[in-house]
Amino acid sequence: MVSRLSRSSMSVVNSSGALSLNIIAECSTTKARVCEMKLPHQTVDTPVFMPVGTQGTLKGLIPEQLEKLNCQIILGNTYHLGHRPGPELLDKAGGLHNFMNWKHALLTDSGGFQMVSLLKLAEITEEGVKFQSPHDDSMMLLTPEHSMSIQNSIGADIMMQLDDVVHSSTQGVRVEEAMNRSIRWLDRCIKAHKDTHKQNLFAIIQGGLDAELRKKCAKEMIKRDVPGFAIGGLSGGEEKSQFWKMVTLSTDILPKCKPRYLMGVGFAVDLVVCCALGCDMFDCVYPTRTARFGTALTPSGNMCLKVKQFEKDFRAIDEDCLCSTCRHYTRAYLHSIVTHETVAAPLLTVHNVSYQLNLMKQVRQSIIEDRFPQFIQQFLDKLFPKKDYPDWVRNALASVNVKLES
Repeated sequence: MVSRLSRSSMSVVNSSGALSLNIIAECSTTKARVCEMKLPHQTVDTPVFMPVGTQGTLKGLIPEQLEKLNCQIILGNTYHLGHRPGPELLDKAGGLHNFMNWKHALLTDSGGFQMVSLLKLAEITEEGVKFQSPHDDSMMLLTPEHSMSIQNSIGADIMMQLDDVVHSSTQGVRVEEAMNRSIRWLDRCIKAHKDTHKQNLFAIIQGGLDAELRKKCAKEMIKRDVPGFAIGGLSGGEEKSQFWKMVTLSTDILPKCKPRYLMGVGFAVDLVVCCALGCDMFDCVYPTRTARFGTALTPSGNMCLKVKQFEKDFRAIDEDCLCSTCRHYTRAYLHSIVTHETVAAPLLTVHNVSYQLNLMKQVRQSIIEDRFPQFIQQFLDKLFPKKDYPDWVRNALASVNVKLES
């Protein structure tokens, strides 16, 4: 039976430091739930997709445009912000919120992901990670303490521990080493964190594709009284059949009373399935990056506006979408400018971010009304009208009692 609470009679499930989590509704079939996550700068409705603004800006959009889309939280990157503009300037500006004129919630990653993305430029030891800047070739030692110091200067509502990240294809001793080191680095981050009354430190569960290591890491980290937990080390190209099992294993262990953040996930199918598996928060550069290459996200799949078939198509990208791009511009116009004119990227980015945020809004509403399984079926039927759903989607949903129609 669904546990549903009206906004006028919410139950405070957990309050820790600068974060409180209120569960609004739980799906009676799956592990999905709707929460209100109260942060210093914004109360965020979850499940939530968080657009990525790596350098203190969402590429192609200004903060006012994000506000019009009702975006409640965005991401920044500690490694890149540590290089430019740097913590000294951020301190003088009073933090990134003031510096970029963003009044809502911010989350910063720790810089750990750069161990994978900039591996040729990185050296990992117990002390930390030594990076060669891709900007000016200067060297930077990112330790748990330094990561916390930069993130304290940024002033993000949620900041992530520095973790030892390995590619999801890595196996054996290195995965266990990274998992154990991430636990040790979490303790160092907790000790170094200076603004617990204003900022929330999340732990990151590691362990690669090894179920026992994932369990061990999760059980060890939940002993620490941190406000939330992330599932890290996935979305690196691993088989989806392995991916979803690591996700659901993690949400089974992580405490119900704290937010669960699945890092680096942004494909629409992944978002809907992983909501069913019990995740509350997601982020990815995908919707903004694909916009810059001329691709729009729609309920029936990706629309590459570069192809000639749209040359004389005077419909909106999505005639049901209320974003400013769909209200004012046609596929034909966008076809004529994508990848040629700089204005095209902002126009498609507005639409793609709007699509992701609206998808999460629909997910939340369907959970509140206890019709999430029906929503999943309708969502997938638009993407797969022949009902040729991927096996991993079928299996993942079946694990939470959702049987797709044949």
